[in-house]
Amino acid sequence: MNGSALHKTAADCAEELPGAQLEHPFGPDWEVYKVRGKVFMLMTEVPGRPVVILKADPGEAHALREQYSEITPGYHMNKKHWITLEGGAGVDTELVSELVTDSYRLVVAHLPRAERPVDPHTYGTGARAAR
Repeated sequence: MNGSALHKTAADCAEELPGAQLEHPFGPDWEVYKVRGKVFMLMTEVPGRPVVILKADPGEAHALREQYSEITPGYHMNKKHWITLEGGAGVDTELVSELVTDSYRLVVAHLPRAERPVDPHTYGTGARAAR
């Protein structure tokens, strides 16, 4: 998957998530997706390369960085809790959708129960269970 397809796939996935909103708080070069005011995904270009920055469980983030050369520590974010995803041969639609949904679920899980648009423990887990 190339960089422009990466951005389109990630944006399409994010826009389908309940309560997700696109903002541009850092200017037009940064697309920031939030749920209930909390960031779960950022998209920009880092020296001309399109990237998607996502929240990730620290243990899973480490495993993902080991498995995929296209996944690195979060650009300008906490390196333990965020990952940066670039386009490449190992990146497909399923991986992008899973990572975006996981990031969203992690953020929703830390919202007060009354503000959660979905149950973060069950939302979006159907595809993973089928594997």
